This record gives sequence, structure tokens and C-alpha cells, in this order.
Amino acid sequence: MDTQTPGTTHLTDAQRIDWLRLIRSDRVGPHTFRSLLNHFGSARSALERLPDLARRGGADRPGRICSEQDATAELAASQRIGVTLVAPGEARYPPRLAALDDAPPLLGVRGAQEVLMRPMIAVVGSRNASGAGLKFASALSRDLGEAGFVIASGLARGIDQAAHRASLESGTVAVLAGGHNRIYPPEHEDLLAAMIESGGAAISEMPLGHVPRARDFPRRNRLISGVALGVVVVEAAHRSGSLITARIAAEQGREVFAVPGSPLDPRAAGTNDLIKQGATLTTEASDVIDAVEPIMGRPIGLSEPDDEPIASEPEASDRARIVDLLGPSPVLLDDLIRMASTSPAIVRTVLLELELAGRLERHGGGLVSLI
Repeated sequence: MDTQTPGTTHLTDAQRIDWLRLIRSDRVGPHTFRSLLNHFGSARSALERLPDLARRGGADRPGRICSEQDATAELAASQRIGVTLVAPGEARYPPRLAALDDAPPLLGVRGAQEVLMRPMIAVVGSRNASGAGLKFASALSRDLGEAGFVIASGLARGIDQAAHRASLESGTVAVLAGGHNRIYPPEHEDLLAAMIESGGAAISEMPLGHVPRARDFPRRNRLISGVALGVVVVEAAHRSGSLITARIAAEQGREVFAVPGSPLDPRAAGTNDLIKQGATLTTEASDVIDAVEPIMGRPIGLSEPDDEPIASEPEASDRARIVDLLGPSPVLLDDLIRMASTSPAIVRTVLLELELAGRLERHGGGLVSLI
């Protein structure tokens, strides 16, 4: 099975420090980072403008801006434990993840480059898995590994760890919710070490020392699906994190697979519902392979910036009209642009100001709302 060729992007040492400073600054997530870079042309220019943008968005005081000293210290600490911070398009950055609009600007990568370039299938499911679920996850992951696929999962208890253990020899990638030195759950540190030792890898967008919180896991889940051709959900109760991963996968254009289970087992309720909603019913590895093989040969292109260059800053009247159109109920960005009767670039700039002021929330599917 052919590996995918990484892009030719290469940041200078100074650029990597600037990128790290920007993404580690308050209220700057992947979407905001991308908008700032498109708007100002460089992370350094964006850093200089952050206080002014936040003030225009209505902030009483600007958020914390990561210092050059802190960024340099994080880079050095990462290198000491074998973690490299890579940008989309650089070697070791998973190519399918790099193509997403909300791809992490810098991804902490530890382990083998080769495994991150190969086609991946994500296998996820219940932490409180049944014996049958664990057995199936192991068999499926082993069969997919023998077919040439790398298995990606979240290093959690239950289905995740079964998938990782079954694919140690063929290649597996752990997507972490916390920093590389804050493994969760702690009892899986040995499993992660075995994965790295056997030629696997771990990735995280979080800074070193970050202890994962409940809200970090949905954010992590978009990376699990983002690196993969498709996501297999083995067991999932209603309202489980695995269903969030499946939803995000569908939004990203990934294939979604679900393993059927007994209607009497609540751990199968979510997967059975996924099948009703159109997920591919999966009982063996060939169900997955047959669905993804036709799309494996398609070239992977990094998404292009969609922000127009701005000749001037938004007028006060533009800013007021856009803010008036926003509220606590999410609205589509395209609808907001249409209703605002101004250029998309002006609308995006006002949203950027509001986000840096802590007044805007972004939702999936291009939806935004006021906080």
C-alpha cells in the first residue's frame, strides 16, 4: 500500500516560534489562527495586532499573548521528550488532517513518520465495553492492519485500547486529549510506550503539561476522525463521545461505519442508531476496505485560504450591523454575510474581533453565535 507524500511546507525556526506564540495566546483557536494568518500575512504581524482587534471587538482588556520566552521553552521541552511541533504540509503531519479548515496550526508529534503518512482507519467505542465488543474491535483492527491500514484511536479504556493493542505490529496512532506528558488514563502510559517502541506514533494539539478536561475530548475527537479515511464505531451508548466522533467524521466527509449489536444492550443503542441514519453496517474488515478503497487514490490537497484580502478596516456601521444580526442562536456564516449586505472579508474581520474579545462562539458546520 503506497504511503502519501507530505507537502513541501517548511517553517523557519523564527516562524515556528511565532506560530506557537499565536496559537498559545488567549482566544486563538485553529479557525482564528487561520483567519489571522490570512488577514495579516504572518503570525508576527498578527501578534502585533491582537490587542487592537480585541479592543474593537468590545473587550475591556486584551487576552494574554504568549511570550517568545514561553514559546521557546515549550519547543525545548517538547524536543527533550521526543515531540516535534509540525505545521500542515510538513513531514510527519498527517496529510488528511492537514486538509481540514480547523487543522491544528502546530501538531505535537511523537513516534515514526512513516506510520503517519499511511492510510488510517479510526476505531472507537465504549469505555465500558462488553467482552464481545472488545473481541470484535481487536479482530477488526488486526485484520485492517494486515490489509495495510494504520489504526487510529484515542487511547481510552475499552474499545480504544483493544484497537491499539491489536495493531501494535501493523501500526497504530494515539490521538491525545492532553499534553504529551499528561497521558490519560495514566494506566495507559505503558501501552503508549509500547506503541512508540513498535513503530507507532502519538499526536496532540495541546501544550505540554495540559491535563485533559471534559471539554477537551470532543476537540480531540475531530482529530481522530480527521486523520482517517473513515471511523468505525464498535459500541456506543446514546450521548457517548464516540457518537460525537461519528458526527464530526460525517461533517468532515469521512466514511462512518457502525457495528450492530443487541437492541437489549444499551452499549449498542448508539451504533444501531448510526446504522438507521445511514452508517455502513460493519461485521468484518472487508466492509470497511470495500468502502474506502475507491477514495484512497484521490490526491489530498491542503484547503486554500478563503478570506479575501481587506483594503480597509470595517466601518463602525458595518460592525454594529453585523453584531445586531448575531445572537445566542447559531447562524450560518453564509447567511450572516448575505444579511449583512457587505463583503465576506468585512464580516470575517468583525467575527475575528468578536472572537478575540471573547464574545463569539464557533459551532460545527460553519455556525457562529454571540456568547
